[in-house]
Amino acid sequence: MSTFVQEETWGQSEMAELQFMRLKETVNRVYQNVPFYRHAFESEGITSDDVRSLADLQRLPFTKKHHLRDNYPFDLIATPMDEVVRIHGSSGTSGKPTVVAYTKKDIEHWSDIVARAIYMAGGRRGDLLHNAYGYGLFTGGLGLHHGSERLGCATIPMSGGNTARQITLIQDFKPRVISATPSYLMNIGETMKEMGMDPTESSLKYAILGAEPWSEEMRAAIEALFDLKAMDIYGLSEVMGPGIAMECVDCQDGLHIAEDHFIVEVIDPETLLPVPDGDDGELVFTSLTKEALPIIRYRTGDIASITREPCRCGRTTTKMSRVKGRIDDMLIIRGVNVFPSEIERYILQMDELVCHYQIHLHKKGVMDLAELHVEVCESFFDALPDKDLTHPIAEDLVKRIQRTLKMQALVSMDVFLKKPNSIPRSEGKAKRIVDHRSPTLSVSK
Repeated sequence: MSTFVQEETWGQSEMAELQFMRLKETVNRVYQNVPFYRHAFESEGITSDDVRSLADLQRLPFTKKHHLRDNYPFDLIATPMDEVVRIHGSSGTSGKPTVVAYTKKDIEHWSDIVARAIYMAGGRRGDLLHNAYGYGLFTGGLGLHHGSERLGCATIPMSGGNTARQITLIQDFKPRVISATPSYLMNIGETMKEMGMDPTESSLKYAILGAEPWSEEMRAAIEALFDLKAMDIYGLSEVMGPGIAMECVDCQDGLHIAEDHFIVEVIDPETLLPVPDGDDGELVFTSLTKEALPIIRYRTGDIASITREPCRCGRTTTKMSRVKGRIDDMLIIRGVNVFPSEIERYILQMDELVCHYQIHLHKKGVMDLAELHVEVCESFFDALPDKDLTHPIAEDLVKRIQRTLKMQALVSMDVFLKKPNSIPRSEGKAKRIVDHRSPTLSVSK
Protein backbone atom coordinates (compact mmCIF):
# COMPACT_ATOMS: atom_id res chain seq x y z
CA MET A 1 0.00 0.00 0.00
CA SER A 2 1.23 3.51 -0.84
CA THR A 3 2.58 5.78 1.90
CA PHE A 4 -0.19 8.19 0.85
CA VAL A 5 -2.77 5.97 2.57
CA GLN A 6 -0.93 5.00 5.76
CA GLU A 7 -3.21 7.10 7.99
CA GLU A 8 -6.26 5.50 6.42
CA THR A 9 -5.60 2.21 8.21
CA TRP A 10 -5.34 3.59 11.75
CA GLY A 11 -7.63 2.42 14.54
CA GLN A 12 -10.40 4.69 15.77
CA SER A 13 -8.69 5.58 19.05
CA GLU A 14 -5.45 6.48 17.28
CA MET A 15 -7.31 8.67 14.79
CA ALA A 16 -9.39 10.29 17.55
CA GLU A 17 -6.22 11.21 19.45
CA LEU A 18 -4.76 12.90 16.37
CA GLN A 19 -8.03 14.65 15.57
CA PHE A 20 -8.35 16.11 19.05
CA MET A 21 -4.78 17.42 19.03
CA ARG A 22 -5.35 19.10 15.68
CA LEU A 23 -8.82 20.33 16.63
CA LYS A 24 -7.39 22.04 19.70
CA GLU A 25 -4.74 23.75 17.55
CA THR A 26 -7.37 24.86 15.03
CA VAL A 27 -9.75 26.22 17.68
CA ASN A 28 -6.92 28.17 19.32
CA ARG A 29 -5.91 29.55 15.92
CA VAL A 30 -9.35 30.88 15.00
CA TYR A 31 -10.12 32.15 18.50
CA GLN A 32 -6.91 34.18 18.62
CA ASN A 33 -6.78 35.39 15.02
CA VAL A 34 -10.31 35.58 13.57
CA PRO A 35 -12.65 38.11 15.24
CA PHE A 36 -15.71 36.42 13.69
CA TYR A 37 -14.97 33.14 15.48
CA ARG A 38 -13.96 34.76 18.73
CA HIS A 39 -17.26 36.67 18.82
CA ALA A 40 -19.23 33.56 17.76
CA PHE A 41 -17.64 31.47 20.53
CA GLU A 42 -18.15 34.12 23.21
CA SER A 43 -21.78 34.57 22.11
CA GLU A 44 -22.24 30.92 23.10
CA GLY A 45 -20.46 31.53 26.40
CA ILE A 46 -17.37 29.52 25.52
CA THR A 47 -13.71 30.13 24.81
CA SER A 48 -11.05 28.00 23.15
CA ASP A 49 -10.12 26.62 26.59
CA ASP A 50 -13.53 24.93 26.81
CA VAL A 51 -12.66 22.44 24.06
CA ARG A 52 -11.28 19.57 26.15
CA SER A 53 -12.39 16.60 24.05
CA LEU A 54 -13.68 15.75 20.59
CA ALA A 55 -17.21 15.74 22.01
CA ASP A 56 -16.84 19.44 22.80
CA LEU A 57 -16.82 20.16 19.08
CA GLN A 58 -20.62 20.00 19.19
CA ARG A 59 -20.66 22.94 21.59
CA LEU A 60 -19.12 25.17 18.93
CA PRO A 61 -21.28 27.29 16.59
CA PHE A 62 -21.82 26.38 12.95
CA THR A 63 -20.28 28.27 10.04
CA LYS A 64 -22.51 28.95 7.04
CA LYS A 65 -21.81 30.15 3.53
CA HIS A 66 -23.24 33.60 4.24
CA HIS A 67 -20.61 34.03 6.96
CA LEU A 68 -17.92 33.83 4.27
CA ARG A 69 -19.79 36.40 2.19
CA ASP A 70 -20.40 38.64 5.22
CA ASN A 71 -16.65 38.65 5.90
CA TYR A 72 -15.66 39.19 2.26
CA PRO A 73 -12.93 39.26 1.17
CA PHE A 74 -10.31 38.47 3.81
CA ASP A 75 -11.78 38.89 7.30
CA LEU A 76 -11.82 35.13 8.02
CA ILE A 77 -8.14 34.66 7.21
CA ALA A 78 -6.19 33.51 10.28
CA THR A 79 -2.68 34.28 9.05
CA PRO A 80 -0.91 37.47 7.93
CA MET A 81 -1.60 38.14 4.25
CA ASP A 82 2.09 37.82 3.42
CA GLU A 83 1.81 34.12 4.31
CA VAL A 84 -1.02 33.55 1.81
CA VAL A 85 0.19 32.08 -1.50
CA ARG A 86 -3.14 31.21 -3.21
CA ILE A 87 -6.69 32.56 -3.27
CA HIS A 88 -9.66 30.69 -4.72
CA GLY A 89 -13.32 31.65 -4.76
CA SER A 90 -16.77 30.84 -6.03
CA SER A 91 -18.19 32.37 -9.20
CA GLY A 92 -20.22 34.91 -7.24
CA THR A 93 -23.17 34.58 -9.63
CA SER A 94 -25.63 34.90 -6.74
CA GLY A 95 -23.80 37.72 -4.97
CA LYS A 96 -20.29 38.28 -3.71
CA PRO A 97 -18.08 35.21 -4.09
CA THR A 98 -16.95 33.09 -1.19
CA VAL A 99 -13.19 33.55 -0.87
CA VAL A 100 -10.79 30.92 0.45
CA ALA A 101 -7.05 31.27 0.98
CA TYR A 102 -4.08 28.93 1.33
CA THR A 103 -0.61 29.12 2.82
CA LYS A 104 2.32 27.17 1.39
CA LYS A 105 1.71 24.43 3.95
CA ASP A 106 -2.02 24.38 3.08
CA ILE A 107 -1.13 23.73 -0.56
CA GLU A 108 1.26 20.95 0.49
CA HIS A 109 -1.41 19.29 2.64
CA TRP A 110 -4.00 19.65 -0.10
CA SER A 111 -1.63 18.13 -2.66
CA ASP A 112 -1.00 15.16 -0.36
CA ILE A 113 -4.73 14.67 0.24
CA VAL A 114 -5.53 14.68 -3.48
CA ALA A 115 -2.57 12.43 -4.27
CA ARG A 116 -4.00 9.92 -1.79
CA ALA A 117 -7.39 10.26 -3.48
CA ILE A 118 -5.99 9.63 -6.96
CA TYR A 119 -4.06 6.60 -5.69
CA MET A 120 -7.26 5.33 -4.05
CA ALA A 121 -9.02 5.66 -7.43
CA GLY A 122 -6.42 3.59 -9.28
CA GLY A 123 -3.90 6.22 -10.35
CA ARG A 124 -0.21 5.41 -9.96
CA ARG A 125 3.13 7.14 -10.34
CA GLY A 126 4.03 7.31 -14.02
CA ASP A 127 0.42 7.41 -15.23
CA LEU A 128 -0.83 10.15 -17.52
CA LEU A 129 -3.79 12.00 -15.97
CA HIS A 130 -6.05 14.04 -18.24
CA ASN A 131 -7.52 16.81 -16.09
CA ALA A 132 -10.78 18.16 -17.56
CA TYR A 133 -11.84 20.08 -14.46
CA GLY A 134 -11.96 23.85 -14.87
CA TYR A 135 -8.92 25.87 -13.86
CA GLY A 136 -9.08 29.33 -12.31
CA LEU A 137 -10.91 30.42 -9.15
CA PHE A 138 -12.74 27.07 -9.09
CA THR A 139 -10.70 24.67 -6.92
CA GLY A 140 -11.31 21.58 -9.04
CA GLY A 141 -8.70 22.02 -11.75
CA LEU A 142 -5.73 23.15 -9.68
CA GLY A 143 -6.67 20.82 -6.81
CA LEU A 144 -6.49 17.73 -9.04
CA HIS A 145 -3.46 19.14 -10.84
CA HIS A 146 -1.23 19.49 -7.79
CA GLY A 147 -2.37 16.17 -6.33
CA SER A 148 -1.61 14.45 -9.62
CA GLU A 149 1.87 15.93 -9.73
CA ARG A 150 2.42 15.04 -6.06
CA LEU A 151 1.61 11.41 -6.82
CA GLY A 152 4.02 11.47 -9.74
CA CYS A 153 1.58 11.42 -12.64
CA ALA A 154 2.26 13.25 -15.89
CA THR A 155 -0.56 15.78 -15.70
CA ILE A 156 -2.37 17.12 -18.77
CA PRO A 157 -3.93 20.47 -17.71
CA MET A 158 -6.70 20.47 -20.32
CA SER A 159 -9.41 22.23 -18.23
CA GLY A 160 -13.07 22.12 -19.36
CA GLY A 161 -14.57 22.80 -22.76
CA ASN A 162 -13.25 22.42 -26.32
CA THR A 163 -14.49 18.84 -26.51
CA ALA A 164 -12.93 18.06 -29.90
CA ARG A 165 -9.54 19.09 -28.55
CA GLN A 166 -10.08 16.94 -25.45
CA ILE A 167 -10.69 13.93 -27.67
CA THR A 168 -7.62 14.63 -29.80
CA LEU A 169 -5.38 14.71 -26.74
CA ILE A 170 -6.96 11.55 -25.30
CA GLN A 171 -6.35 9.77 -28.61
CA ASP A 172 -2.78 11.08 -29.01
CA PHE A 173 -1.45 11.15 -25.42
CA LYS A 174 -3.26 8.00 -24.26
CA PRO A 175 -3.85 8.93 -20.60
CA ARG A 176 -4.81 6.15 -18.18
CA VAL A 177 -6.77 8.41 -15.78
CA ILE A 178 -9.25 11.23 -16.44
CA SER A 179 -10.83 13.69 -14.01
CA ALA A 180 -14.00 15.59 -14.93
CA THR A 181 -17.62 16.10 -14.02
CA PRO A 182 -19.64 12.96 -14.83
CA SER A 183 -21.93 14.83 -17.22
CA TYR A 184 -18.97 16.19 -19.15
CA LEU A 185 -17.30 12.81 -19.44
CA MET A 186 -20.57 11.48 -20.89
CA ASN A 187 -20.44 14.38 -23.36
CA ILE A 188 -16.88 13.45 -24.36
CA GLY A 189 -17.83 9.81 -24.89
CA GLU A 190 -20.91 10.62 -26.95
CA THR A 191 -18.93 13.06 -29.08
CA MET A 192 -16.31 10.38 -29.71
CA LYS A 193 -19.04 8.09 -31.02
CA GLU A 194 -20.40 10.86 -33.25
CA MET A 195 -16.87 11.22 -34.67
CA GLY A 196 -16.81 7.52 -35.51
CA MET A 197 -14.63 6.48 -32.57
CA ASP A 198 -15.25 3.72 -30.05
CA PRO A 199 -14.76 5.10 -26.51
CA THR A 200 -14.18 1.57 -25.17
CA GLU A 201 -10.99 1.42 -27.24
CA SER A 202 -9.51 4.53 -25.61
CA SER A 203 -6.61 4.29 -23.15
CA LEU A 204 -8.77 5.45 -20.23
CA LYS A 205 -9.05 2.95 -17.38
CA TYR A 206 -10.02 5.10 -14.38
CA ALA A 207 -12.24 8.17 -14.05
CA ILE A 208 -12.31 10.52 -11.05
CA LEU A 209 -15.68 12.24 -11.20
CA GLY A 210 -17.39 14.80 -9.00
CA ALA A 211 -18.53 18.43 -8.58
CA GLU A 212 -22.18 17.44 -9.20
CA PRO A 213 -24.53 14.80 -7.78
CA TRP A 214 -24.67 11.66 -9.92
CA SER A 215 -26.37 8.32 -9.56
CA GLU A 216 -25.26 4.68 -9.64
CA GLU A 217 -27.10 4.42 -12.92
CA MET A 218 -24.98 7.26 -14.33
CA ARG A 219 -21.87 5.41 -13.14
CA ALA A 220 -23.01 2.26 -14.96
CA ALA A 221 -23.67 4.24 -18.14
CA ILE A 222 -20.21 5.88 -18.04
CA GLU A 223 -18.42 2.63 -17.30
CA ALA A 224 -20.21 0.89 -20.16
CA LEU A 225 -19.53 3.78 -22.55
CA PHE A 226 -15.76 3.79 -21.90
CA ASP A 227 -15.07 0.34 -20.41
CA LEU A 228 -13.40 1.88 -17.36
CA LYS A 229 -13.99 2.19 -13.62
CA ALA A 230 -15.58 5.46 -12.44
CA MET A 231 -15.02 6.71 -8.89
CA ASP A 232 -16.69 9.53 -6.98
CA ILE A 233 -14.60 12.33 -5.44
CA TYR A 234 -15.98 14.87 -2.97
CA GLY A 235 -14.86 18.31 -1.97
CA LEU A 236 -15.91 21.90 -1.65
CA SER A 237 -13.87 25.07 -1.72
CA GLU A 238 -14.95 26.37 1.68
CA VAL A 239 -13.47 23.34 3.44
CA MET A 240 -10.46 22.73 1.17
CA GLY A 241 -11.38 21.67 -2.36
CA PRO A 242 -11.50 18.24 -4.03
CA GLY A 243 -10.08 15.33 -2.06
CA ILE A 244 -11.98 15.65 1.21
CA ALA A 245 -13.35 12.18 0.44
CA MET A 246 -12.70 9.63 -2.29
CA GLU A 247 -14.20 6.34 -3.39
CA CYS A 248 -11.80 3.41 -3.55
CA VAL A 249 -11.38 1.54 -6.82
CA ASP A 250 -11.42 -1.77 -4.94
CA CYS A 251 -15.00 -1.53 -3.67
CA GLN A 252 -16.70 1.60 -5.13
CA ASP A 253 -18.89 1.57 -2.04
CA GLY A 254 -18.73 4.91 -0.26
CA LEU A 255 -16.15 7.67 -0.10
CA HIS A 256 -13.28 7.49 2.40
CA ILE A 257 -12.94 10.77 4.31
CA ALA A 258 -9.43 12.10 4.96
CA GLU A 259 -10.08 12.07 8.71
CA ASP A 260 -6.59 13.16 9.65
CA HIS A 261 -7.46 16.50 8.03
CA PHE A 262 -11.24 16.80 8.51
CA ILE A 263 -13.89 15.89 11.09
CA VAL A 264 -17.28 14.98 9.65
CA GLU A 265 -20.69 15.28 11.30
CA VAL A 266 -24.15 14.58 9.89
CA ILE A 267 -27.02 16.65 11.27
CA ASP A 268 -30.73 17.06 10.77
CA PRO A 269 -30.88 20.37 8.86
CA GLU A 270 -34.06 21.36 10.71
CA THR A 271 -33.19 20.48 14.33
CA LEU A 272 -29.39 20.78 13.87
CA LEU A 273 -29.02 17.63 15.99
CA PRO A 274 -26.81 14.67 15.01
CA VAL A 275 -28.46 11.85 13.09
CA PRO A 276 -27.50 8.17 13.54
CA ASP A 277 -24.84 6.68 11.32
CA GLY A 278 -26.47 5.38 8.15
CA ASP A 279 -29.22 8.01 8.13
CA ASP A 280 -29.25 10.83 5.58
CA GLY A 281 -28.60 14.34 6.84
CA GLU A 282 -26.56 17.46 6.12
CA LEU A 283 -22.80 17.02 6.03
CA VAL A 284 -20.84 19.28 8.38
CA PHE A 285 -17.04 19.53 8.18
CA THR A 286 -14.36 20.99 10.45
CA SER A 287 -10.87 21.45 9.05
CA LEU A 288 -7.95 20.28 11.19
CA THR A 289 -4.78 21.34 9.38
CA LYS A 290 -5.65 24.51 7.44
CA GLU A 291 -3.64 27.59 8.34
CA ALA A 292 -4.95 30.46 6.19
CA LEU A 293 -8.67 29.76 6.44
CA PRO A 294 -9.56 27.16 9.08
CA ILE A 295 -13.26 26.44 9.23
CA ILE A 296 -15.35 25.23 12.16
CA ARG A 297 -18.46 23.08 11.69
CA TYR A 298 -19.17 24.23 8.15
CA ARG A 299 -22.70 23.38 7.02
CA THR A 300 -22.17 22.16 3.48
CA GLY A 301 -25.81 21.90 2.40
CA ASP A 302 -24.99 18.45 0.96
CA ILE A 303 -27.19 15.51 1.92
CA ALA A 304 -25.48 12.16 2.61
CA SER A 305 -24.90 9.57 5.32
CA ILE A 306 -21.79 8.11 6.96
CA THR A 307 -20.64 4.72 8.19
CA ARG A 308 -17.70 3.88 10.44
CA GLU A 309 -17.42 0.22 9.47
CA PRO A 310 -14.01 -0.73 8.00
CA CYS A 311 -14.01 -1.09 4.22
CA ARG A 312 -13.22 -4.34 2.43
CA CYS A 313 -10.25 -2.55 0.87
CA GLY A 314 -8.59 -2.43 4.31
CA ARG A 315 -9.08 1.25 5.04
CA THR A 316 -10.63 2.11 8.39
CA THR A 317 -11.56 5.76 7.86
CA THR A 318 -15.17 6.90 8.08
CA LYS A 319 -16.97 6.67 4.76
CA MET A 320 -19.67 8.95 3.40
CA SER A 321 -22.31 7.90 0.93
CA ARG A 322 -22.66 9.42 -2.49
CA VAL A 323 -24.17 12.91 -2.11
CA LYS A 324 -27.90 12.59 -2.69
CA GLY A 325 -28.31 16.28 -3.46
CA ARG A 326 -28.07 19.73 -1.98
CA ILE A 327 -30.65 21.15 0.38
CA ASP A 328 -31.17 24.10 -1.95
CA ASP A 329 -31.53 21.74 -4.96
CA MET A 330 -34.32 19.74 -3.36
CA LEU A 331 -37.56 20.13 -5.28
CA ILE A 332 -41.00 20.20 -3.73
CA ILE A 333 -43.33 18.88 -6.40
CA ARG A 334 -46.97 18.88 -5.35
CA GLY A 335 -45.94 18.47 -1.74
CA VAL A 336 -43.34 15.74 -2.32
CA ASN A 337 -39.63 16.32 -1.72
CA VAL A 338 -37.31 14.93 -4.40
CA PHE A 339 -33.73 15.48 -5.58
CA PRO A 340 -32.86 15.61 -9.30
CA SER A 341 -30.44 12.70 -8.82
CA GLU A 342 -33.37 10.50 -7.75
CA ILE A 343 -35.16 11.26 -10.99
CA GLU A 344 -31.94 10.55 -12.91
CA ARG A 345 -31.77 7.16 -11.27
CA TYR A 346 -35.11 6.06 -12.69
CA ILE A 347 -34.52 7.63 -16.10
CA LEU A 348 -31.38 5.58 -16.61
CA GLN A 349 -33.15 2.34 -15.78
CA MET A 350 -35.07 2.68 -19.06
CA ASP A 351 -33.30 1.53 -22.22
CA GLU A 352 -35.21 4.01 -24.37
CA LEU A 353 -33.75 7.02 -22.51
CA VAL A 354 -30.30 8.55 -22.13
CA CYS A 355 -28.84 10.51 -19.22
CA HIS A 356 -29.55 13.96 -20.64
CA TYR A 357 -32.51 15.62 -18.98
CA GLN A 358 -33.74 18.87 -17.46
CA ILE A 359 -36.47 19.63 -14.95
CA HIS A 360 -38.41 22.78 -15.82
CA LEU A 361 -40.21 24.49 -12.95
CA HIS A 362 -43.34 26.59 -13.47
CA LYS A 363 -45.88 28.25 -11.22
CA LYS A 364 -49.61 27.92 -11.74
CA GLY A 365 -51.40 30.09 -9.23
CA VAL A 366 -49.87 29.22 -5.87
CA MET A 367 -48.78 25.75 -6.97
CA ASP A 368 -45.31 24.83 -8.27
CA LEU A 369 -45.37 22.47 -11.24
CA ALA A 370 -42.53 20.47 -12.78
CA GLU A 371 -41.91 19.18 -16.28
CA LEU A 372 -39.35 16.50 -17.09
CA HIS A 373 -37.64 17.00 -20.44
CA VAL A 374 -35.65 13.88 -21.32
CA GLU A 375 -33.91 12.65 -24.44
CA VAL A 376 -34.68 9.34 -26.07
CA CYS A 377 -31.86 7.20 -27.41
CA GLU A 378 -31.12 7.19 -31.13
CA SER A 379 -32.29 3.61 -31.69
CA PHE A 380 -35.71 4.34 -30.18
CA PHE A 381 -36.02 7.59 -32.10
CA ASP A 382 -35.02 5.99 -35.41
CA ALA A 383 -37.51 3.17 -34.91
CA LEU A 384 -40.47 5.52 -34.42
CA PRO A 385 -42.71 5.85 -37.48
CA ASP A 386 -41.74 9.15 -39.14
CA LYS A 387 -39.59 9.82 -36.04
CA ASP A 388 -42.74 11.22 -34.48
CA LEU A 389 -42.46 11.77 -30.71
CA THR A 390 -46.24 12.09 -30.53
CA HIS A 391 -46.75 8.59 -31.93
CA PRO A 392 -48.65 6.17 -29.63
CA ILE A 393 -45.42 4.22 -29.05
CA ALA A 394 -43.79 7.38 -27.65
CA GLU A 395 -46.93 8.22 -25.69
CA ASP A 396 -46.78 4.77 -24.09
CA LEU A 397 -43.19 5.51 -23.02
CA VAL A 398 -44.29 8.82 -21.49
CA LYS A 399 -46.96 7.03 -19.48
CA ARG A 400 -44.44 4.43 -18.31
CA ILE A 401 -42.03 7.15 -17.16
CA GLN A 402 -44.82 8.90 -15.28
CA ARG A 403 -45.92 5.65 -13.61
CA THR A 404 -42.35 4.87 -12.58
CA LEU A 405 -41.79 8.30 -11.06
CA LYS A 406 -45.12 8.11 -9.27
CA MET A 407 -44.50 4.63 -7.85
CA GLN A 408 -40.78 4.93 -7.07
CA ALA A 409 -40.21 8.64 -6.32
CA LEU A 410 -43.82 9.49 -5.38
CA VAL A 411 -43.84 12.50 -7.70
CA SER A 412 -46.22 13.43 -10.49
CA MET A 413 -44.98 15.54 -13.37
CA ASP A 414 -45.54 16.13 -17.04
CA VAL A 415 -43.00 14.37 -19.25
CA PHE A 416 -41.78 15.63 -22.62
CA LEU A 417 -39.64 13.39 -24.81
CA LYS A 418 -36.87 15.12 -26.74
CA LYS A 419 -35.06 13.94 -29.83
CA PRO A 420 -31.38 12.91 -29.51
CA ASN A 421 -28.83 15.69 -28.96
CA SER A 422 -31.50 18.35 -28.35
CA ILE A 423 -30.74 19.09 -24.68
CA PRO A 424 -27.63 21.28 -24.19
CA ARG A 425 -24.51 19.31 -23.31
CA SER A 426 -22.34 20.14 -20.31
CA GLU A 427 -18.74 21.30 -20.52
CA GLY A 428 -18.68 21.57 -16.73
CA LYS A 429 -21.54 21.12 -14.31
CA ALA A 430 -24.75 19.94 -15.92
CA LYS A 431 -27.74 22.32 -15.82
CA ARG A 432 -30.46 20.08 -14.48
CA ILE A 433 -32.97 22.66 -13.20
CA VAL A 434 -34.50 25.44 -15.31
CA ASP A 435 -36.66 27.71 -13.17
CA HIS A 436 -39.39 29.66 -14.98
CA ARG A 437 -41.24 30.66 -11.81
CA SER A 438 -39.87 34.20 -11.62
CA PRO A 439 -41.24 36.57 -14.29
CA THR A 440 -37.93 38.43 -14.42
CA LEU A 441 -35.30 35.74 -13.81
CA SER A 442 -34.62 32.25 -15.09
CA VAL A 443 -32.08 30.30 -13.07
CA SER A 444 -30.35 27.11 -14.11
CA LYS A 445 -28.54 24.81 -11.70
